Amino acid sequence: MARNSNKVVALGAALARNIRAVPQVALEKRSTEPKWKPVKLALLVRLEARTGKEKALGDFLRANLSLVQTESATAAWFALRRSKSTFAIFVVFTEESGRQAHLTGALATLLKDQTRELLAKPAVIEKIDVLAAKLIDFQVTE
Repeated sequence: MARNSNKVVALGAALARNIRAVPQVALEKRSTEPKWKPVKLALLVRLEARTGKEKALGDFLRANLSLVQTESATAAWFALRRSKSTFAIFVVFTEESGRQAHLTGALATLLKDQTRELLAKPAVIEKIDVLAAKLIDFQVTE
């Protein structure tokens, strides 16, 4: 029994040393990372596809990503499928002006025009405050 308790004490001491070392490593890495403008605001747009239009709604969201890519105040944009007929758009912004611009932008206008054809009911738009976020900078190469 004493042999096992010595191992537990040694393991606990090793863990304690490593746990104290982690913040220093994290601080060193943080100092070399780029400075980001924090995202503070978001939109969650819930979309219910009309029966038989599920594929068309998914295709519509994929095809119109390029419209959102031209919005300089949109920090991140995601088109999501929640179930066979339920979709969502999640978007984050650094400022309220960016959120408002997105709500009146090209994709919003196009989606409003397609509501009767693609959606079973009007989109539900929720304004959300972002409490914390982790974003990275990357490029997709084809």
